[in-house]
Parts: sequence; C-alpha cells; structure tokens
Amino acid sequence: MIKNYKITDWLPTTLKEMELRSWQQPDIIIVSGDAYIDHPGFGPAVIGRILEKNGFKVVILPQPNWRDDLRDFKKIGKPRLFFGVTAGSMDSMVNHYTAARRLRSDDAYTPGGVAGFRPDYACIVYSKILKNLYPDTPIVLGGIEASLRRVTHYDYWSDTLKPSILIESGADMLVYGMGEQTIVELANKINNDTKINEILDIPQTAFLLTKNNLQFEVNNWKTIEIASHEQCLKSKKIYASNFKIIEEESNKQQANRIIQKIEDKFLIINPPNPVMSEKLIDSSFDLPYTRLPHPKYEKRGAIPAYEMIKFSVNIHRGCFGGCAFCTISAHQGKLISSRSEASILKELEKIVQMPDFKGYISDLGGPSANMYRMQGNDLSVCQKCKRYSCIFPSTCNNLNTNHKPLIELYKKAARINGIKKVFIGSGVRYDLFTAKSRTESLKGCYDEYAKQLIENHVSGRLKVAPEHNSDTVLEIMRKPSFRFFEEFKAKFERISKNKGLNQQIIPYFISSHPGCDLTDMALLALETKYLGFKPEQVQDFTPTPMTLATEIYYSGYHPYTLKPIFSAKSLAQKKEQNLFFFWYKQENHQKIYNLLKRLNREDLATKLLPSKKYFNKGK
Repeated sequence: MIKNYKITDWLPTTLKEMELRSWQQPDIIIVSGDAYIDHPGFGPAVIGRILEKNGFKVVILPQPNWRDDLRDFKKIGKPRLFFGVTAGSMDSMVNHYTAARRLRSDDAYTPGGVAGFRPDYACIVYSKILKNLYPDTPIVLGGIEASLRRVTHYDYWSDTLKPSILIESGADMLVYGMGEQTIVELANKINNDTKINEILDIPQTAFLLTKNNLQFEVNNWKTIEIASHEQCLKSKKIYASNFKIIEEESNKQQANRIIQKIEDKFLIINPPNPVMSEKLIDSSFDLPYTRLPHPKYEKRGAIPAYEMIKFSVNIHRGCFGGCAFCTISAHQGKLISSRSEASILKELEKIVQMPDFKGYISDLGGPSANMYRMQGNDLSVCQKCKRYSCIFPSTCNNLNTNHKPLIELYKKAARINGIKKVFIGSGVRYDLFTAKSRTESLKGCYDEYAKQLIENHVSGRLKVAPEHNSDTVLEIMRKPSFRFFEEFKAKFERISKNKGLNQQIIPYFISSHPGCDLTDMALLALETKYLGFKPEQVQDFTPTPMTLATEIYYSGYHPYTLKPIFSAKSLAQKKEQNLFFFWYKQENHQKIYNLLKRLNREDLATKLLPSKKYFNKGK
C-alpha cells in the first residue's frame, strides 16, 4: 500500500473494497477506458468524487475486459441508479490510431503504457455489453468521446458519417462537456424515482425521443432544428451548414435547444449550463483526491499520462481561442472558469507533501497557459455574443486581457515553502500579450508577464503554437498572424540573453490542415529554416469529431461561407506535406526536390535544400 494511505482512500473498484465500506450495492458504477487515477485531471475520478460528495455510493470499473466471458462487467453486478460510461480522457480512436490510421503501440492512460486495454469505440462497446447484461439499468455516456460525438459527425477512422453516438451505443442519455453539475442533478432525479426517459429538463444532456413525445416545453428554451442525419448523408454541403449552428449554440451563454431527426427518432441536445462560478469550480478541485493511481497498479508500471501531470496544477477551464482544429471549446466551453487563488495554492501545498516531489511544478496552466481570470469587461455584452472566438479574427474590445492576476499567482506559487521552481508547460497564447494594447496600463502588464514568464518559468524549452505561416491557412485555422510569433520569438531571445539563460522556444506546426497545399508547406519549411528551427516532432492534421477543420476536411466546404476548401486527403498527400518539415535530413532531399519540381517551384529548392547535386536528378 502507498505510504500514508489506506485502500478506502480511493473509490472502490472491487467487491472486496466495497465490503470494506460495508456496501451491499453501489448507487452508480462508472465504467472507464482509462486506468483509475484519483486525481482532478482525470474525468472518472472527478465525477466519482463529486457524486460521492453528494451522498452517492460510487464504484469505478476501470478498463474492463470486453473480450472474455465479461466477468469484469459481472463481478460487482448492477448499480442501484445507473451506469456511467466513458472511453476515458481521450476519444478511443485518437488514443489507438495515428493520423496515418496506423495502430499505436502504446497507451498513455494504462499502467506501463501498454496498449490493448480498451476497445475501439469504447463507449459503444461498453454500453452494448451493459445493455445486454442489465437491460433495465440506465446507461449515461460522458467524457470526450461521447461529448464530441453527440450529433451527426464524421469518423475519420471508418471514413463514414455517423449519427449521434446514442444511436449505436443504445445508451439512455449523454452528458456533454464538463459534467459535474449535470451528473449530480441527474443522479438526484433518478434517486427520487424519476425514470430516465422522463428527464427532459437537465441542461447539458442529450437523449433520443420518438415523434409521439417530441412536443414539450422546458425552461423557456427555444428550439432550433438542424438538418437530419439522412439529409447530411445525402449532401455534404448540408452537413457542413449544420456545424455553424452547433458551434454558435455551444458558445452562447443563452443557447437554444437543438433537435435533429435520426431515422425514426429525434435527438434532443439541451443547452449547456452557465459557465461555472469560482465557488463551483473550486468545489470540484477541492475534493479529497489522493492524487495517485489506484494501488492495484503498483506492480504494473507507471502510467505515462499521470507521470506527465502529477506535479502540475490546472488553474482554469475553457478556451476562447476557437482554433479550427481544437475540441476544447466544444467540450469545456469558450468562456473561462477560473479557480480561486486559495484553491490553487492549497493544491500546490498538497503536492509539496508528496513523497517523490523534488521541488519542481511542471505546469501551472490550463487549456491555454495565460487565460486565467479573463472575461468580458461588460458581461451583459457577452450574454448576447455568439462569436466562436474572443480573439480571432481580432481581439474583442470587451475582452479583459489583463495578465496581472496571473503574474501575482505565479509569484505566490513560487514562494510556497518546498517549491524550487514553477514551470509553465501549457501552450502560451503569445498573441494575448504581443498584440497592440488598447491602454498603456495593459501594455505594462503585457511586458511584465512576458518578462516574468521568460525569466522565471521556462524549463529550458517553452512550447508555443504558431501552427503555420501562411495567412490563408492561418485564417482557416483561426490563428493569429505569424508576425506575432516572430515578435514573441525576438522578445524571448532578447530577455533570455539579457538574463544569461540558455533556453529555447519550441514552435508547433501542423501539416495537411484544410486549406494547406504543398506550396504552403514548402514555404513553411523555408520559414523554419530561416528561423533556425529543425522540427523533431510535428503534427499531421487528424480529423476529430466536432471541429471546424474536420467538417471542412470531410465536406469540402467551409461551414460559415459554404465555399469549397482544398484538403489533403490521401495518406500519400499527407505524407508529402509532412515530409517538408524534415527538409534538413539528407535522405529527404531528393524526394523534396522532386515534389518542388512537380510544382514548378524549383526556385524554392535552391533556397531550402543545402546542395544542388539533386537538381538534375528529378523525375
């Protein structure tokens, strides 16, 4: 047993652990594709702990074997109220496969990093098994996989358009987004003997109804009907047009209910909850987590995803960047929900007490490193807003981008006894403090934040994500001009040099993003060469459900303009684009030259490649 802890400090995972608590039957069983890590960075633990706080008996069933006689699903029996089902902290298909659709050899959410402990389309597989074994027990889906597959969506791995995951899984209800408030309200209603198919009024839920019981009015919500699944199958342009409505309603503070016809049923998606208050988000992070993996994994090896974040602290949720390829705002929301300083500092002090803590906090951040406490100056303006981003194509005049609260938090964290250094590992939105300031007071805090960050919180390398240098591609990505990156890079190098710090900036780029062609990639490769970068790892665009970029990739149309957009689709095209990132490797020179010759851009080859010996060998 881990020092200073008893097995009952974790939520139960077995009958024996239930007996230690004198439980005869759990109220709720959470089935998860991840190993059980009792930490606020892992969804099953958060939902389990919040339900526990509200008086419910919760069991975690992590990574059950779905390929044998299903004994893992049978050993505890059925819960009194419902099963909660999640694929884990990632979509199971993203977890399993690369952008080239190759099977990954590891799984960061499993002890030892061993692959093969969760099925493809885990939510569907788990739900079907449970429905077959316990047909009368409700099943509630949650987590990333369910959340982002709640409506008709493109599935890259099967190259098909799929209906809401509720259809194929047979689950009774889906909780999308960050579900603490929703799951407690749902559990209370079922506990009070309300049947799950009669629960129509909880925000942030989705469910299926037949036409006979479709007409209902709830909470004064207005209803928007989007194109049916069958219409989407017939027309990619119609499918693309759905996304604009879905994204706008996801980002509005006073959203509408969405209805979509699927076969002989209707999918109902209730509006999201309001952004979490400081008190609410604190209550989620202040629960009695051990911050450790369950002891059952002690002999199976470290869990990579846990090792990466064990000494980090999440300070806020949500992201108002609205990047085209990102799912954060679709899941966590656009508006920022920030924890109190007291809650954050309390968690840091708990980390200091961990026996293997060496004094270094690996990250004090969130979905973005520097959006802490940022919101509208006039919140009444935000209530009417349906923009997908607060900072693209330009920063909203109503957005308060003051970095002072974050600077003060960094300083207070660094002063905690036992902490030697606080690093920032989350991606930094440099455009938030390199853009032209609207006031001199803000300009001062921008410069102060950059200085504080670069001098005190870089662990040798600082991650930033310009993603591309082409204005056309960046516009589709919803990312700022490349000049902001160049400005930040110059500032980073200047401050580092003045302080005598040997540290570097690590930019992230994406190949094969919709709107990007081979010439764009060649020009980006040339830019990285001029700036002195030799990328070691780069990201090839992977279409994931419920992102703008994925809708463009599948449909060929931009959902907001319905104009055609090019995307590299074949694996050969994607491989060609990715190749340009590795222009500095000799084995790639001939291939890159041949590609540029095909494009009639041999002028770029003379600048990009180090030798002219290839120039007469192109085929």
